[in-house]
Amino acid sequence: MNILIIGAGGREHTLAWKIAQSPLCTSLFIAPGNAGSAQCGTNLPIAVTDFEKITQACLQHKIDLVVVGPEDPLVKGIVDYLKAQKTFEKMLIIGPSQTAAQLEGSKAFAKRFMMDYNIPTAAFRKFSIETYDDGVEYIKQHSLPIVLKADGLAAGKGVVICQSQVEALAEFDLMLHRSKFGDAGKTVVIEEFLEGLEMSVFFLTDGKNYVLLPEAKDYKRIGQKDTGLNTGGMGAVSPVPGFDAALKEKVIKQIIEPTLKGLQNEKLEYKGFVFLGLMISQGNPYMIEYNCRMGDPETEVVIPRIKNDLVSILMATAKQELDKLQIETDERTAVTVVAASGGYPGNFEAGKLIEGLKDAFVNDSIIFHAGTEEKNGKVFSRGGRVLAVTSFGNNIVDAAEHSNYLLEQVNFEGMYFRKDIGYEFK
Repeated sequence: MNILIIGAGGREHTLAWKIAQSPLCTSLFIAPGNAGSAQCGTNLPIAVTDFEKITQACLQHKIDLVVVGPEDPLVKGIVDYLKAQKTFEKMLIIGPSQTAAQLEGSKAFAKRFMMDYNIPTAAFRKFSIETYDDGVEYIKQHSLPIVLKADGLAAGKGVVICQSQVEALAEFDLMLHRSKFGDAGKTVVIEEFLEGLEMSVFFLTDGKNYVLLPEAKDYKRIGQKDTGLNTGGMGAVSPVPGFDAALKEKVIKQIIEPTLKGLQNEKLEYKGFVFLGLMISQGNPYMIEYNCRMGDPETEVVIPRIKNDLVSILMATAKQELDKLQIETDERTAVTVVAASGGYPGNFEAGKLIEGLKDAFVNDSIIFHAGTEEKNGKVFSRGGRVLAVTSFGNNIVDAAEHSNYLLEQVNFEGMYFRKDIGYEFK
């Protein structure tokens, strides 16, 4: 099969790394890819939302399977766009329709969906510029802490947890009156703060059946022990301690099965990954958010733990044959540690030469590229999150030490990584 992966980050390099191992993969293309994905296939210099050029690439390279990595093209309707092309009638596509992708593209849509199908979640209300005064009064009466969320996509940074009403009112004003998150913040969802263990559960659905993938926990804050600003994710662990059979059964019965029922009832076409952002509070799961794709850096710990041929799984998803599959999982622990550019998640400089990549080595460790590019045989930083090192170990401490040690062999100006990923389980 000729396969195209859309995306440029650590998630896409990980998918490319796994897909390239499949005997079913004849040729692999990544658009636009990075310096790491170039080692697995052929990078194509095409933006993830340039649907016309993606279509041309599918025709030119006779693509049989498209895997959409990031949320932006999904929310903008790439699956519908490709399916509307008559020449692609037999092409398999992994990703939800534009309407189904609203589960991630609109927090208000997702919250309504959760309420309609009795999926446990935090109490909430939504406000816009027209109901600004009502929102102010709601904040004044609300218990603390209080959570404000931009309704649309904000690159994982549209959520603010406020410790005081003054802070919440200021953020509310910034979102609605001063467009802090642009169009994504035209509607603001205000919800109660849930306390507990935050984690992610992933499954693949063909619209009718599903298979559960390994779970993960990621670390959003830039600083040690989850301090400082929110980022796209500074590391991840899998499996998650405490995610036992009883809790897994609650997630399946209270969240996954009602989600599938909702997709079917509302005729939302969905063949792809579903990411459940959960808060485990007093032994019970609550939905924080849906994502309509795999997370990053969670992909870097989840995909390496899957023993199956990934192309076979994706083909079964696209053909609605997941009921014939069983996921085999590596029982070892995987820990990913992300190396970021200095200044991230604020202002940072790109274009820094990355040294030590070719010689860095630790058994059972993999270096995934996130924000990198290759020029004249050398690799340079291109984004805020630059590399993600995943290591296997007997436990979190063991695996984390391997990832940290490998990153210490690599260097670029301003490089920063957290040395405490998985700290609360150590």
